Amino acid sequence: IINLFPNFVTLIVETNPLTYMRDLTITAIIKVYQYDELNEADRALVTTAKEATARSYVPYSHFSVGAAALLGDGTVVSGTNQENAAYPSGTCAERTTLFYANARYPKSAVLMLAIAAQSGDGFTEIPAAPCGACRQVILETETRFDTPMRILLYGRKCVYAVDSIKDLLPLYFGKSDLEK
Repeated sequence: IINLFPNFVTLIVETNPLTYMRDLTITAIIKVYQYDELNEADRALVTTAKEATARSYVPYSHFSVGAAALLGDGTVVSGTNQENAAYPSGTCAERTTLFYANARYPKSAVLMLAIAAQSGDGFTEIPAAPCGACRQVILETETRFDTPMRILLYGRKCVYAVDSIKDLLPLYFGKSDLEK
């Protein structure tokens, strides 16, 4: 068995002697912090994401998500989820933020992305992770600039941190799949 993802996947292969079937176990490193353990820059970006949730337009789900991106030139941009009665027409905070960053600052890599979510009773206790579509957009942004993006997911109980979206999307579909 060849490990196609050696930078972030540990292969644990178990073979069944009666078949050719094998189990592939994928592990990802997700660091867990308390908010006050984050460095000043991380806390500032998380705070910007938390503040952004107040600008969400969420009349249907009442689930506000804010995202903030730190760009390579030091610029910070933020965005929120925007719902629509025709549900597929809405967009998530992560995509709103990254599409704006890429449109407004097309030559500046996104170094870090912070995400926070809240509902009627305040911020989520456990961090909310990006949906699949957002993970693909984050991957495309990393690929576009050939720069891994550190991701901070805020929750009241803890903050999850990963060094790249590939930790949250290990069997990803990307640009290299289209070049074959």
